[in-house]
Amino acid sequence: MSEVKISAEPRTEFGKGGARRTRRAGKVPAVLYGHGEKPKHIALPALEFAAAIRKGGANQLFAIEVSDGTQVLALPKAIQRDPIRDTFEHVDLLLVRRGEKVTVDVPVQLTGEAARDTLIVHDHDTLSVTADATKVPDRLEASIEGAEAGVQVTAADVELPAGVELAADPELPVATVTAAPTAEQLEATLPEVETADEEVEAGVGEGTAESSEGADAGEPAAAGGEETAETRSEA
Repeated sequence: MSEVKISAEPRTEFGKGGARRTRRAGKVPAVLYGHGEKPKHIALPALEFAAAIRKGGANQLFAIEVSDGTQVLALPKAIQRDPIRDTFEHVDLLLVRRGEKVTVDVPVQLTGEAARDTLIVHDHDTLSVTADATKVPDRLEASIEGAEAGVQVTAADVELPAGVELAADPELPVATVTAAPTAEQLEATLPEVETADEEVEAGVGEGTAESSEGADAGEPAAAGGEETAETRSEA
């Protein structure tokens, strides 16, 4: 994965209030840490950072140049998003060096098509791997081409690029191929519901019962009924 150059500014305001002001200014609050160095609080341009993550994924390598003259390489370690606005709230960035090995979680993409009448259950969407900090893959691939029901794809079945080592348990399930339910099985799982005619009949019955109860209790008749009675009396 190629690195993305991005500028940053030191942050002097902290806490929720300072973070809100940073975001209102179109920047993302972030912190740089690692290699035993004191954490450095910075602000990244929100649009540029978002564009890099959309293109390179959560493991995008950044070449960060801070306005105080600091130049470092860093990988996102934790990203906080606002689920409503779909914006970045805060980023933890891990300092790395060229040639350094890092362990990260990489998304797994299934390729191919399983056999007919099957369903694919995704057990784990990411796998932990160890790779050169400057050569972390943006995704891993596992084939399910022609897989029949009962087949399980494990971490050991995932294709790893050169120089990338599996850090997760080789037997960790990634995806499971199951038999698709038949029409009869689906129908059996549906709850029983009343038909439209039954619902109408039930409604009419309830309405009649309520009217009768009202008459028995001595409640006044409808206005239309009173007018009819008076007319007959006059006649």
